[in-house]
Amino acid sequence: MFESLLPAPPDPILGLTEAFKEDPNPAKINLGTGIYTDDNGKTPTLDCISRSEKILAEKSTSGGGYLPMTGLAEYDRSVVELLFGADHEMVQSGRALAAQTPGGTGGLRVAADFIARTNPGAKLWMSNPTWANHNGIFTAAGLELGTYPYYDQESRTLAFDEMVTALKNVPAGDVVLFHACCHNPSGMDPSPAQWEELAELAAAQGFLPLFDFAYQGFGEGLVEDAFGLRAFAAKGIELLVASSFSKNFGLYNQRVGAMTVVAGAAEAAQNAMSHVKLCIRTNYSNPPAHGARLVATVLADAELRTIWEQDVATMRNRINSMRRLFVETMAAKTDKADFSFVATQRGMFSFSGLSKEQVLEIREKHSVYIVGSGRISIAGITSANIEPLCNALASVL
Repeated sequence: MFESLLPAPPDPILGLTEAFKEDPNPAKINLGTGIYTDDNGKTPTLDCISRSEKILAEKSTSGGGYLPMTGLAEYDRSVVELLFGADHEMVQSGRALAAQTPGGTGGLRVAADFIARTNPGAKLWMSNPTWANHNGIFTAAGLELGTYPYYDQESRTLAFDEMVTALKNVPAGDVVLFHACCHNPSGMDPSPAQWEELAELAAAQGFLPLFDFAYQGFGEGLVEDAFGLRAFAAKGIELLVASSFSKNFGLYNQRVGAMTVVAGAAEAAQNAMSHVKLCIRTNYSNPPAHGARLVATVLADAELRTIWEQDVATMRNRINSMRRLFVETMAAKTDKADFSFVATQRGMFSFSGLSKEQVLEIREKHSVYIVGSGRISIAGITSANIEPLCNALASVL
């Protein structure tokens, strides 16, 4: 059976990382994978995590049996408090319940299976463009997919009017996927006023919003980045949220995420979570413990939480400073393209506007690795590689 199999195509992002590793060029630059690096090109262990590790070591919490299907209870509580605020009525009443998942990707897959189980026939609508793995996750769960306009490639702006027009045609009961902040891959987010308009539209249309919230704190701030999510919650409508702590805690390999259900009443939330549990049981049964314990320890300790918030601000500020430096450097290198739009975007990513041919050329000639769509990971730019990067880009424009 296996002898007749042809090789599967490589993942467009992770496959790029493999190619980067095999490149012998010592000056190679990886701007494909969404991993934060400091100005030395290293992915740091946050100070709050180092301290949390010591606390857990003293408690000897590494042993024990399985976690519940929904994971660590104190972690789940921390998730909903971070999403909506500890004093929010939904959190206090139990209308918002979280289940720990293996990363944000795990949260999305659980959400997909939950939708397929409880609302068979529902169509899921994604932004055009969206994260490359969204299509695969929801297709694997058996969902029918559609897209709505989001990003205008020519003007490098949010195609908001076209987006609203399309969403007005989404039937009640269908699901619409939103990026809560730091849209991947475009870096363009709705304004607060636009989020309010989208929330009103969701309430009027009756579709189910599903938020992918992978970058909380990397846009404007931990509270500010939750504005869209909270605007929808204020309408009293049902929500699903897939969230991740890979980026804002630097816990990429611990796979720490969640899937949160928001219902109109606590009993309805509990009923929904019973179906979520069945989806979890047939996927991975229960999540790993260590990463969740690290996060829960930090968020429960006032001092550690303050340190964490400072760490998130440091990462956010570095990314934004690299955006500005990139714009300034490219302006000095060439007049063939205007990259000023990069400074208006938020989060780890930006569309460069490069064609697939140009992306391949800078990879082959300069060992600069960018996803075929032209998406650049701004978090991979450093003060050391900015000059060779911009020289390479200028050479293909």
